Amino acid sequence: MAAIKDTEKLETTVRKAVAEAAVTDIHTHLFPPSHEGLLLWGVDELLTYHYLVAELFTMAPRDLTPEKFWKLSKREQADLVWEHVFVNHGALSEAARGVMTTLTKLGFDVSARDLEPIRKWFDEQDVEDYLNKVFDTAGIDYAVMTNDPFKSEEVTHWQADRPAGDKLRTALRIDPLLVDWSAAVETMSAQGYDVALRPDAGTYAQARKFLSDWADRLEPLYMAASLPPGFAYPSDQPAADAMLNAVLPVARERNLPVAMMIGVRKQVNPALGDAGDSVGIADVTAVQNLCAENPDVKFLVTMLSRVNQHELCVCARKFGNLHIFGCWWYCNNPSIIDEMTRMRLELLGANFTANHSDARVLDQLIYKWDHTKRIVADVLADKYRLQFDAGWRPTEDEINRDVRGLFGGMFEQFLAK
Repeated sequence: MAAIKDTEKLETTVRKAVAEAAVTDIHTHLFPPSHEGLLLWGVDELLTYHYLVAELFTMAPRDLTPEKFWKLSKREQADLVWEHVFVNHGALSEAARGVMTTLTKLGFDVSARDLEPIRKWFDEQDVEDYLNKVFDTAGIDYAVMTNDPFKSEEVTHWQADRPAGDKLRTALRIDPLLVDWSAAVETMSAQGYDVALRPDAGTYAQARKFLSDWADRLEPLYMAASLPPGFAYPSDQPAADAMLNAVLPVARERNLPVAMMIGVRKQVNPALGDAGDSVGIADVTAVQNLCAENPDVKFLVTMLSRVNQHELCVCARKFGNLHIFGCWWYCNNPSIIDEMTRMRLELLGANFTANHSDARVLDQLIYKWDHTKRIVADVLADKYRLQFDAGWRPTEDEINRDVRGLFGGMFEQFLAK
């Protein structure tokens, strides 16, 4: 294909490539419809997502306490969020805008400020058909779930061999092994594994068997854990020992990447439930050490604090077994996505995954990828223009290749290493 020879054509090509690119959403908290109530969807779930619950309690009347809120039905909770966050205040947050974008993309007039016709429409939907509609609207080829063998409500569905379908793929979640060893021991023991609170070689061998057995059942794309900002490796922490003796050997044996999401401070305000988690600055040295000491293990990493992003990006320049991904949680805001994407392109070229939705509610896929694509298109238009000014003339195929890489192609290449 011929090189592009003018900047107007260049910008048009870039924006078209981003708009039409298939997205692989490499980290979500979704479930297949066959897992019944574990799959969250619909307008009331959108409105009561923990981003908006946290926002509600920054502006709610003093007599609306978390204790009162959690006793209400889901619909009553959603009504309160709609009233206080959307109708009585500016609704200018990214979380609020996301609800508006999602409903508008589904064909609703949100300016009418009327939830009832929206609820009626959702009540009439078949969940399997609706899942396909959401994926098509968001332009997603497939999404990666978070599948936790330490949660009994999930284990029941997997042991019953309920199908996941072709839109969703698995990831093996392993948090308790690294952050709550006693809970991990309790679960593994209940599933028939001979493990002890004071781990020895035999216990770690059983933990490895637990991971391998679940990997056989789930066929995951990677193992994953959310870690606190104080995670250190190597160290005398139980997490470091479990990483060394249980997680890394299985990752090495099965060529299974280890995904680490680092920097969450759990439950700084427990009364808010899932909305009570916060953020802390982590030490990128832990990632550096893991990559340096284990060149035959692949690591997928995202960090929660904006402060960590530059150092993590530099770390990814040094280690081919490290792939950085996404603008996670508190970084998934337009100004920060823009900043992080520009920095990553400047330091890594197109060798990273631009974003992941982290969606816990199916409908969130629509707004998260709509908003991300708008930002990435702006950033790439600027970067290709600078490339053009420096004398390079890309082809349309090259631009499509790079864009697909940012939206999942580089992730798939990394998995294939």
